[in-house]
Amino acid sequence: MKMTFFSTQPYDKDFFKLYNENSGFELEFLETRLNAQTIGLIDQAEAICVFVNDQIDAAICKQLAEKKVKVIALRCAGFNNVDLGAARENGLKVCRVPAYSPEAVAEHAIAMILTLNRKTHKAYNRVREQNFSLNGLLGFNLHGRTVGVIGTGNIGQAFCRIMLGFGCKVMAFDLIANRDLEALGVSYHPLMEVFQQSDIVSLHCPLNEQTQHLINNGTIAMMKKGVMLINTSRGGLIDTPCVIAALKTGHISYLGIDVYEQEEKLFFRDLSTNIIEDDTIQRLMSFPNVLVTAHQAFFTHEALEQIATTTLNNVQQLLQTGNLTHKAALLV
Repeated sequence: MKMTFFSTQPYDKDFFKLYNENSGFELEFLETRLNAQTIGLIDQAEAICVFVNDQIDAAICKQLAEKKVKVIALRCAGFNNVDLGAARENGLKVCRVPAYSPEAVAEHAIAMILTLNRKTHKAYNRVREQNFSLNGLLGFNLHGRTVGVIGTGNIGQAFCRIMLGFGCKVMAFDLIANRDLEALGVSYHPLMEVFQQSDIVSLHCPLNEQTQHLINNGTIAMMKKGVMLINTSRGGLIDTPCVIAALKTGHISYLGIDVYEQEEKLFFRDLSTNIIEDDTIQRLMSFPNVLVTAHQAFFTHEALEQIATTTLNNVQQLLQTGNLTHKAALLV
């Protein structure tokens, strides 16, 4: 059985080759993204494995079916880049990794909060230049602050638990309240109240029609002046020009993003010798109170191990039985 990978990085090869010993797939790794120009590279593969910036629209689904591909395996949790209806119409099975070390992403969100607050990245550079001044490095105590969590799935839950450990008041919004979190001290509120009362807002919800540009001029206006905004979920949750405008006025005092709406043109590539033509990301990076990381929140050994083993097991089950024992991993 052959599986073709798109958007492959060296670490993908390392982990999938290591854990493929028990699965016995023929693995083909391609660095390019899957799109209309690259789909012709698929040759006699029963499954393909894609990542967050591969676009699987209706036309791609049709061509995959014509090439006798049976399974689209997402090596991530999000699936907004796949036309599930078109996949179903073309008889394609679609699976994902619904939970791969949610603590990895939650901990990265905490790292961004602490870095923006205590300015450790600036302190590191100063000390290396023998500048031991504390001017400009003033932060605030997290203890006692109100943290708003939008989305309490696996990652949101892990994030809530960590923030409770810091002594924060944690307010959450989700369609369904999590009773276990409530027992720990998390309180659920309408979205407007979370925005209005939070000192820090962290996004942990999926990207869909309802959450596209959830952070916009209207919702930013509800937030406290001086709010910190963190996004480790999907770039499309934020209307970036609106956030830039709020940064310029000081309504948003800190922004940490591990995702970006146009990241497919930038992230997972070394562009250090290139001229980046995206003026929006360049403007964001010009702010001293903005921290951008390149979709690295998931990037831990434990998470990559879970991604590889779960993906291989998903594809093997689907090709052999047409179904999965782990229902949350099966999308179509």
